[in-house]
Amino acid sequence: MSTPASYDPGPEHFQQFPSNRIIVIHPGSLYVRIGRASDLLPVKQLHCIARKRRPGGKIYRDSFVPPSVPKTKELIDELEECRLQISHTLQTYVQSNGARRYATPPQQIAAFNRRSLPEYVSEGEPWPQVQCDIVIGDLVLDIDPELPYNIHFPYKRGDFNIHSEVGGSVSSVLNDLYTIWSSIIEYKLGIPLIELVKYRCVLLIPDIYSRSHLKSLMSLLLRDLGFGHCFLVQESVGATFGAGIGSACVVDIGDQKTAISCVEDCISHKTTRLRMDYGAGDVCQALSWMFHKSAFPYKNWNENIPRDVVLMRNLYEDFCHVNLDVCGPQEKNFLVDHPGDIINKYTLQVGDECIISPLSMFYTDLLKITGPKMTKIQNRQPSDPEDPFDGEFLRDTGRKRETADPSANESQQCETANESQPTTNQDEDIVVDALEGGPADVVSLAPGQVLALDAAILQSIDRCPTEELKRKMYSNILIVGGGVKVHGLYLWLQNRLALQIPYTYKTEQLEIVTSPKDIDPASTVWKGAAVMSCLESAIELWINQSEWNKFGLRILRERAPFIW
Repeated sequence: MSTPASYDPGPEHFQQFPSNRIIVIHPGSLYVRIGRASDLLPVKQLHCIARKRRPGGKIYRDSFVPPSVPKTKELIDELEECRLQISHTLQTYVQSNGARRYATPPQQIAAFNRRSLPEYVSEGEPWPQVQCDIVIGDLVLDIDPELPYNIHFPYKRGDFNIHSEVGGSVSSVLNDLYTIWSSIIEYKLGIPLIELVKYRCVLLIPDIYSRSHLKSLMSLLLRDLGFGHCFLVQESVGATFGAGIGSACVVDIGDQKTAISCVEDCISHKTTRLRMDYGAGDVCQALSWMFHKSAFPYKNWNENIPRDVVLMRNLYEDFCHVNLDVCGPQEKNFLVDHPGDIINKYTLQVGDECIISPLSMFYTDLLKITGPKMTKIQNRQPSDPEDPFDGEFLRDTGRKRETADPSANESQQCETANESQPTTNQDEDIVVDALEGGPADVVSLAPGQVLALDAAILQSIDRCPTEELKRKMYSNILIVGGGVKVHGLYLWLQNRLALQIPYTYKTEQLEIVTSPKDIDPASTVWKGAAVMSCLESAIELWINQSEWNKFGLRILRERAPFIW
């Protein structure tokens, strides 16, 4: 076993470890990205696994898009009210030529679409023969929905997909992660699993994390997959490295979650972290609802058929925009090319739904199509017996030191309760976590409250501990993730924020960065972790197998590049 990474003698040792032997893994709710740190782009695969059901086994199939909820009359009325609200807002704007915008009635578009008939293109290919009991990644799309396979996505809404059905336990999720990641490493990167002891791994984790999940993931990497060394990086920190920006308010719009965090010098400030339960998948469902309201010509579309979901996602990426100069009905074409069926071409007329659906991130009532949403913040977490002297121990037993650096330990990033009032007994001046309702808890979120994108950014920045940091964040807003590939979305966001920024910070230049260094926004986080792993300063972060086996969670708390 090699000597512990933290005791490496210096740059000479660092230079001996090549970047093509560092594997970077970025798991998401829809896709996983895995590649060598030396690669220009990672391998991108659907983050799912299909397992053949035993005869008489329980049926379980995760959806390829956040499932829509039953459309009650109350829900339809609410969705329609929100759609009209956005439509009326758009009509108040003028185009760049000075003409007023106008909305085409859905009834007019529906009349055209009802007359639109499929055009025969050619005979399709048959469904591929599936011989394996386990299928992973993009190949899951090649499984005939009639075949007896269960489909599992190990991540949901940006975290472990834990549920009460078959395959919903933590151990089942970890088993799925092992199978998916090991298959990609072995068959896509061409690295035999027995060789992984000679490799190092960097795993990207959510900003709002569960310590117990991190512990399980570390064991998965070092004990099960058998990497020689590894360390964990928060997604927002990876984004700043990928963009080459030292400090930023990072907005990560994924498929099923939107996460916001203010990062300063590689540290994500705990109080600024927010995660909303919506992303591009929910916007896709809103688009699908509006398309069907306007008589979508492909009548057999079904959200439970994976290929149909992929089709709708492609329409979202190809047709949706926030360009106010595009006004009135537009004719679009698309192909339906499913195995086992003929290939048909459809002509579809669209109106403002192509603008309205991405704007649902600002008018979140439209996202109720996929059920109630939540906004999560980083709460205190239970201690682990492996690490008895953690921040919780210090919080319960320690006294506030007058000279303590408040950023030295995340559990101590706080103010003393009622600091402005003299305490009756200075000996009982105990450290209190700010997120438990202390002075730093700026706004307490009501249960079930979901914040719009612009409101969430403003609240995250408002939770920054200093005025200087708030000023810095307003001038550096970094948007990453696969959900931002909508032309004009960032300009709309910029205009919304410019109207709401507190007067004190109006003098600052509001800058929104979306495609830093011409990197695909969906790969910025992965690229940042790859860059970070190759830095000389990363020597101190690596944890090896023997250290993990000996010290467990304690070594992670001491070495982690984020405040535990």
